Amino acid sequence: MPAPDRRDSVSRVLTALDSPIVLAPMAGGPTTPDLVAAVSEAGGFGFLAGGYLDAGALGAAIAAVRGRSARPFGVNLFLPGERRDAGVAEYRERLVAAGLQPGEPVWDDDGYPDKLALLLADPVPVVSFTFGCPEPDTVSRLHAVGSEVLATVTNPDEARQAAAVGVDGLVVQGMEAGAHRGVFANDPADPAGGQLYGLLALLRLVAAAVDMPLVATGGIVDGSGVAAALAAGAVAAQLGTAFLACPEAGTKPAHRAALDDPDVPATAITRAFTGRPARGIRNPFLDEHTAAAPAAYPQVHHMTRPIRAHGDPATTNLWAGQAYPLVRPLPAAELVAMLLAEAREAATLAAGRLATGVSR
Repeated sequence: MPAPDRRDSVSRVLTALDSPIVLAPMAGGPTTPDLVAAVSEAGGFGFLAGGYLDAGALGAAIAAVRGRSARPFGVNLFLPGERRDAGVAEYRERLVAAGLQPGEPVWDDDGYPDKLALLLADPVPVVSFTFGCPEPDTVSRLHAVGSEVLATVTNPDEARQAAAVGVDGLVVQGMEAGAHRGVFANDPADPAGGQLYGLLALLRLVAAAVDMPLVATGGIVDGSGVAAALAAGAVAAQLGTAFLACPEAGTKPAHRAALDDPDVPATAITRAFTGRPARGIRNPFLDEHTAAAPAAYPQVHHMTRPIRAHGDPATTNLWAGQAYPLVRPLPAAELVAMLLAEAREAATLAAGRLATGVSR
């Protein structure tokens, strides 16, 4: 018997929402159970970030979301990648010479097997993956317990790979996105993480490469961006930076202050904090160490963790997408409602201009 066609399964989840707004899974603290529940309760779809949590902590976070909302939500996992140690010792020496106190450069798999086992035993509606393509068996096992599967992709080739293993949809990440780029391969020769596709161009290229639901992410912080992503073929828009200023978010004070500072520099892509390409607001640590940072994840992440823990805006990672100056400090439910209203207004205006022609 042929395998069932699951290409529209995620669209049945996401297009059933009151708002086509997806909360991005922001690992390291910003995405809290309160934030996930608030977005889902407002008619969007919240994702818990499983990255950096052990299975016990992830299980507690899942239970906390369920205790706050009966609405659907998802969980994101980081896939462990190839271990690389080249340049790690030298980078640690560089940080020590700069007067910093780095941690040990340990390698681990982020507890991935245990977290996957948890999600197989205690399923959630959707599981998404970042930093690689899940194994076909993993996708099949998640399907068997009723979970739908998304993979994060940054180029058409990754989209084809993910489609081939049977995922239900793709999170299409443009280069404008804040935090980690979801590239499959952490290539030492390519500090930016592959060709930098803008979101709209990438959506159209991926839509031409595969036939499945697409969730757009990268640089979307207002309703006009949501409308643009939907017009370009996405079934929903995933936003992370837009929610960093919400009171329900676990965003650190220095990070909140940087988002609201009109005098801070622009964003840049760096490996300096974790060993994987990620976009953040420029600060002295990013500027001074980006060129020297090796492609060694998670060793660099563990080395810089105690440095970042001090909360000094000069030395901590200030992840943000390119459009972060447009972020608004609103409660999550209000933000979801505003995004939906803005998207409807933008779509109406665009439809009107298409119907009547551009005024000259």
